[in-house]
Amino acid sequence: MPELPEVETTTQGIRKYAVGKTIVDCWTDYDSAFHAGKENIKDPKYFKEFKKLVVGTKIIGAERRAKNILVHLSPSEMDGKKYTLLIHLKMTGHVLYGKYSFDVKNKKFPWTPDDKAGALADPFNRFIHFVLTLDGLDGHLSRQEDHPSRPAQPVHLALSDMRKFAKVTLIETSSLDTSLHTAHLGPEPLLTSFDLKKFKARLSSKSTKSAKMPIKSALMDQELIAGIGNIYSDEILWRAGVHPESGFGAIPEKQVALMFKAMKEVLKKGIDLGGDSMSDYRNLDGERGKFQEHHEAYQRKNEPCRKKSCGGKILRKVIKGRSGHFCDTHQKLFL
Repeated sequence: MPELPEVETTTQGIRKYAVGKTIVDCWTDYDSAFHAGKENIKDPKYFKEFKKLVVGTKIIGAERRAKNILVHLSPSEMDGKKYTLLIHLKMTGHVLYGKYSFDVKNKKFPWTPDDKAGALADPFNRFIHFVLTLDGLDGHLSRQEDHPSRPAQPVHLALSDMRKFAKVTLIETSSLDTSLHTAHLGPEPLLTSFDLKKFKARLSSKSTKSAKMPIKSALMDQELIAGIGNIYSDEILWRAGVHPESGFGAIPEKQVALMFKAMKEVLKKGIDLGGDSMSDYRNLDGERGKFQEHHEAYQRKNEPCRKKSCGGKILRKVIKGRSGHFCDTHQKLFL
């Protein structure tokens, strides 16, 4: 599942390419009886109203909240309210940007990039189930009728989602913080205001629960700290020398400080490297990130630990339903 660095990379791409452009159409083939009556576009009835509200709006900003992409829109022509498009990539989702063509006869892969030789043509990018068609004008040049001498060349924001688990919904911007999609989320770990004291407080905030919770699970609990998942929790704990089954209350102060420092460093490194593409994540250009080339623990089962003078080996163990990768030597178990 894309985690904080992948979602941040995607959000930065949306700000780079899509802000200032107007949504002129939207399409989806999501249609699930399981989601009937739910507030996401997998319910056809919801998508019908969703489309009415978003078509004609301009993308005015984009930000990340935990693992959610938030695309802010100008007031809707339907009701004059401002809305935010929320996209959660779930297991296999990633957002792409470019010029696409639609073939109604191709039921399996109806959307194909016009550039057949570029990164968008990567097979991992072909599972498109949601598309926003944009006017293609740059920056403040938002509507074709305002600039008749410059015809719009439509471009597309496309959501590729092989397993069809992604979530797309619309929230009134004014109620974003209290929405059921975001209200439960913990603080952002990369904010400068999120210091060591707050880090320790969050991991102690569910005193009964966190005392019994393995530290790997606690780091991944979105109500405690937002955005960390399986990959980056493994890498954080490897750097800090903490076994993933350790209980937070038993971890010495020195290791807690090392975890905090490792969290900041690992997440920033993930962003700098454009995310992790060990699986099928791609950025808006359809390109792979590079963090997978720097794994120290994740998916390195039975390989030697690369910590200097360690001599250990990377093991894999299922911890509370999730796989954990750790060194059998320098990562100490605190109980």
